[in-house]
Amino acid sequence: MNYRHLFHAGNFADVFKHLVLTLLLQAMARKDSAFVYFDTHAGTGRYDLVHGAARKTGEYRDGIGRLWSAPDLPPACAVYRDAVRAMNPDGRLRFYPGSPRIAHALLRPQDRMVLAELHPVECERLKKEFAGVPRVAVHCQDGLMALKGWAPPVERRGLVLIDPPYERDEEWNEAGAAVAQAWQKWAGGVYALWYPLKARSPLARMTRHLARIPADKVLSLEFTPQPRDTPFKLNGCGMVVVNPPWQIDTQLKPMLTWLADRLRQTPSSAARIEWGTPTAR
Repeated sequence: MNYRHLFHAGNFADVFKHLVLTLLLQAMARKDSAFVYFDTHAGTGRYDLVHGAARKTGEYRDGIGRLWSAPDLPPACAVYRDAVRAMNPDGRLRFYPGSPRIAHALLRPQDRMVLAELHPVECERLKKEFAGVPRVAVHCQDGLMALKGWAPPVERRGLVLIDPPYERDEEWNEAGAAVAQAWQKWAGGVYALWYPLKARSPLARMTRHLARIPADKVLSLEFTPQPRDTPFKLNGCGMVVVNPPWQIDTQLKPMLTWLADRLRQTPSSAARIEWGTPTAR
């Protein structure tokens, strides 16, 4: 309950996560039928980069800060940046949208959004952020527990974003189990499970649950602007996508290669995409 994303808003991990989210939502919208977007750890919806917490770390400078004025963005990156710019109409980078705001910018009138946030203060801010916005529901509860009741939705089509703070080692186990259990109830849903990469990230706790899902339905993405074994800091991040939309892998490959070059912090910056669950390296 102590985690505050404001310290890390707009950093390279957010850029990676939100770029993948943008591509997934665009793919979902290729069919006319409605879909639902579920967010299990929604946060506040927006973050003020002028706030002391964001300025203390300055992580956004090596994330969205490098894309804000870049002239050569790939199409998906431009769509994502447009969503960030919409929150900053005066042209200056101050506010960074959380995943609910990124998603809402890409939803159509027939789609809906369901958000969960456990932290009471964060949730109240999230409620204010979306007060009066149609087809958006905000729940102040544990999103992983809520997912059990959400699946399957009446639309039958949907995307679930799961990105816990991973403050506790047990969260790796809980996140992997939540996806596997939801897939058993709703095998047609698209699940995007984000995770951090540090020197000793306990990936095995997560992947042992995901092993229940056929490997040809699991796409693994990883982005590491730092060497993977750099101690005491975030080296990179990854995302497991269950039931990825058709041909999303061919769209992601060039985008991630471009991102690894644009956000590199060391010469060893890299991006990887492969089928099957991620493995420790």
